[in-house]
Amino acid sequence: MIASNKKTCINKGWFYRIGKQEEGVKVNLPHANKEVPYNYFDEKMYQFISFYEKELWIEHGNDREFLVFDGVMTAFNIFVNNVFIGEYKGGYIPHHVEITDFVQRGAYNKILVEVDSTERADIPPFGYVVDYLTFGGIYRDVWHYTLSQAYINHVYFKYTILEHNGERGKVQCLPIIEIDSKEEAQSVKLMVQINDHGVEMQLDVKKGIHRYDFTPFVMENMTLWDIENPHRYDCKVRMQGEIGNDEASLKVGFRELHIEENKLTLNGKSLTLLGLNRHQSYPYVGYAMPKRVQEKDAYILKYELGLNAVRTSHYPQSPYFLDACDEVGLLVLEEIPGWQHIGQREDWRSKVMEDVKAMIERDYNHPSIITWGVRINESGDDHELYTATNKLARSLDDTRPTSGVRCMERSEFLEDIYTMNDFIHDGSENILRTRERCTGSEKPVPYMVTEFCGHIYPTKKFDQEERLVEHALRHGRVQSMARQKDEVLGAIGWCAFDYNTHFDFGSGDRICYHGVMDMFRIPKFAAAVYKSQRDPKHGYVIEPLTYWARGEKNKGVVFPIHVFTNCNKIEVKLGGVSKGVFSRQFHNTDPKMQYLKQPPFVLSMNNGEWGAHWTDAEFIGYVGDEVVVSKKFAANPVYSGIQVEIDDYKLYADELDATRVVVRAIDQVGNTLPYLSEGIQIETFGDIEVIGPKQLALTGGSIAFWIRTKIESREGIAKIKVNSYGGYKEEISIELEKRA
Repeated sequence: MIASNKKTCINKGWFYRIGKQEEGVKVNLPHANKEVPYNYFDEKMYQFISFYEKELWIEHGNDREFLVFDGVMTAFNIFVNNVFIGEYKGGYIPHHVEITDFVQRGAYNKILVEVDSTERADIPPFGYVVDYLTFGGIYRDVWHYTLSQAYINHVYFKYTILEHNGERGKVQCLPIIEIDSKEEAQSVKLMVQINDHGVEMQLDVKKGIHRYDFTPFVMENMTLWDIENPHRYDCKVRMQGEIGNDEASLKVGFRELHIEENKLTLNGKSLTLLGLNRHQSYPYVGYAMPKRVQEKDAYILKYELGLNAVRTSHYPQSPYFLDACDEVGLLVLEEIPGWQHIGQREDWRSKVMEDVKAMIERDYNHPSIITWGVRINESGDDHELYTATNKLARSLDDTRPTSGVRCMERSEFLEDIYTMNDFIHDGSENILRTRERCTGSEKPVPYMVTEFCGHIYPTKKFDQEERLVEHALRHGRVQSMARQKDEVLGAIGWCAFDYNTHFDFGSGDRICYHGVMDMFRIPKFAAAVYKSQRDPKHGYVIEPLTYWARGEKNKGVVFPIHVFTNCNKIEVKLGGVSKGVFSRQFHNTDPKMQYLKQPPFVLSMNNGEWGAHWTDAEFIGYVGDEVVVSKKFAANPVYSGIQVEIDDYKLYADELDATRVVVRAIDQVGNTLPYLSEGIQIETFGDIEVIGPKQLALTGGSIAFWIRTKIESREGIAKIKVNSYGGYKEEISIELEKRA
């Protein structure tokens, strides 16, 4: 990673080919080396060597020239003007490559990237089976840096909160600036500017890469970064001197995080983590989604699901996703690549250490990140390796705790937080293990549950209602128990979204249906558990876990119904007649979920004898005595149309940009028809195209797709038409514009 602002994104205009001698096709990055079907495909289909080529103009002068690859899966060789530069391993971390000595000035230079997307035993997470897919290609951004002989390589914005009143505080800043210089002992001036605060120092730069510590300085009355007010400041670092001038920009957030024994506080306020795990996986293109789509996942997790935490399972994820977590106030548990397997090869173990270093260097300045995961997910003990990873992490960052996710009891505890994947809850009375049982220690230590549910109860969006309900209740029970137990810092459920996996796992079709949302980010019933916990000021929620069909449940009745809501009272009407107003204070909450901030209502009433006349239903949510939200169900749902919603009505024409379109078959009151599975056809007009097939089938009454800009898109209006086989049509117009 290079911190300098002197960079240009070079995602456009690459030529891609599989065979070395083949004629290339023009592509923009991010790019999947092979688009795959939604399910039932052979994961070997993207595991091959491919080639990316680009002509890059280099100006006259004596600047240093670099290429930075944010993410290439899994390894690559780079050639400049047919000269081999080097090999770079690891698909989740950035690689910067100096090409200064290999370029021709005032000319176009041939850049050739040979990408190896096979599962190599010398690179984590590979060496054994892995319960997710890694896909292939140059799937993140590529940058060209033109830098002076000395430049700003990294900025570690270290700080200490001296005083705070919860929202504002006195901050002592201790920036560390890393400079890469070709020459020795050149005097330069370094300056740090945050709003109206500015400091500077004069120093002699040493040859090579070295860190320089600023003298600590204090800023008064600073707004602290918090999950409800994620305030960040613009910071500029400047370097001036005969050896070169440079500038780096970053956003910094100041927060005080304490994790001690059984307590986590943020800016002095106690907090219980409520979160889900995220894979960066999407249908058809795997990892290769651009900035806007990566950001959208953070918005979904924070605003739609109401989470305060996410775990980046099981690797460092897109910088854009992490930036968005900073922006919205979503706490992040980040970890190194890996899944269960610990390689014994020296190169494999060395790569683990490289991954720790690269992860922390890249992401040090994100206020959202609260812990570094320095243990391979669910791996066994390895004293030598994990002593080393913890030592390295603490040497690079002494402001954050380390963690290490395991799935076995009484594992060697070398980290600062004992993190545990606890899948004990199978619907029985056993919901969570005790901290003492898992750690084997009577002494209180910081303890967190980092996975639960998931593969123990995979649930498809189109499953029978009772399975969808039970899936939701299991999430609710575990989250409630985590809040009840003083010994648990919080629980991170498995997982947010369904994802593609190897044939060894999942439901036999290359999908793990473990998410509270499907792979298209469409919610299942379990999403309601999390939605209902969000503060009402962020939107009102009422989600009865029912399709309101008397013959859907195993016993031929509808009630009892769990109603997840952030309202304090609800009313139920059957056939337009009120059956009562129910309050949490006096009525029917599930005792196994009573410790949720907003436990669900459980409604049991007579909904009519089998064979009797069936009626409409309405569930109404109140705050105080005011009606704020309602949910209606038709007694006789009839296919009445399709609902088409798009996440964004504007895209950038001068880059690869993308957005999601959700299609639902709805009844006369606007509910999704859960068992309607007809086909839809998508047409696009203008400089946009569909990612994946243009003919889709609704699953569970809904489906989504992404559209993206074309290789050469122009400004203007583009249109999307969706036609259902039932004869319903909808059209959406979007604007293509240049990025300002």
